Amino acid sequence: MRAAYITRLGGPQVIEVGELPDPVRGRGDVLVRVGHASVNHVDTFVRSGGYRTPTPFPFVIGRDLVGTVVDVGPGVVGFEPGQPVWCNSMGHGGRQGSSSELVAVPAERLYPLPAQADPVELAALVHPAATAYLGLFRHARLRLGETLVVMGAGGAVGSAVVQLGARAGARVIALTSEHSMEWARECGADVVIDHGDPDLSEAVAAAAPDGIDVWWDNSARGGLGMPLGRLALGGRLVVVAGMTAEAAFTLGQLYVKDASLLGFVISNASVADLGEAARAINAAAAGGGLKVRPPLVLALGEAAAAHARMESGEAGAGRLVLRVMG
Repeated sequence: MRAAYITRLGGPQVIEVGELPDPVRGRGDVLVRVGHASVNHVDTFVRSGGYRTPTPFPFVIGRDLVGTVVDVGPGVVGFEPGQPVWCNSMGHGGRQGSSSELVAVPAERLYPLPAQADPVELAALVHPAATAYLGLFRHARLRLGETLVVMGAGGAVGSAVVQLGARAGARVIALTSEHSMEWARECGADVVIDHGDPDLSEAVAAAAPDGIDVWWDNSARGGLGMPLGRLALGGRLVVVAGMTAEAAFTLGQLYVKDASLLGFVISNASVADLGEAARAINAAAAGGGLKVRPPLVLALGEAAAAHARMESGEAGAGRLVLRVMG
């Protein structure tokens, strides 16, 4: 099979594209022919060694895939050859990745593709949407009627947080760049604020005079002092800030408000949690309830270029998807 893989950790230049042996489908596995595989920030962390996880070489890169079932292993129920499916948890914990023509996926990590869903858009959506779902409802325990602030609302994860928060009945305040403000409104934000506003703290205070129940921060840009200072009693600050973000704040801002500071990475999610998020994503996707900006689709042979774009920020708020087959 043709695959994008690495034989050592390093920069995008270590990615090779070539032939590898077909995967061996074991008991409990489903052999999937991959149509599209997305490129996420976490893929660059794993490839570089910044996020330590077993990578048996040669190691196929990539977390997410949308494809078609080829064969089903003994003991597997619920899947059959020809069925469209998706997965968002390969390429981690020693599991070979998704950027190859064939992938042996543990059945417990594989989900049916809704008939109404666009395969390319879903490939771009499943990682940020699952991150948003678990961060909001498993960790931050967002409830109906609460006030949710999303810093970085124009990005893939941020816009998914806005959408899921709005669908859950929260009052959503989106902080984003000027060019993404209309997109945040389309995603369901009640209030949209330019995060470059020199009076940002005052603008947030005016939009949430009674305080903020959940603050989702994708960047930790500018420190965490302002978010912590604006939390309501019992407020929760969710930090999804990547590998190198640093922030200084006063601990007293936490304890005087019974507040919680929550770090969250979807790579630590259990199979049960991932399955719960998948059911929510499929329900929303089946009803056309989740938006994604048009993905940028590159060929499998451009995997190294895709990683370089992701690391340089050239991808912007869009999503990068590799066309593996078709």
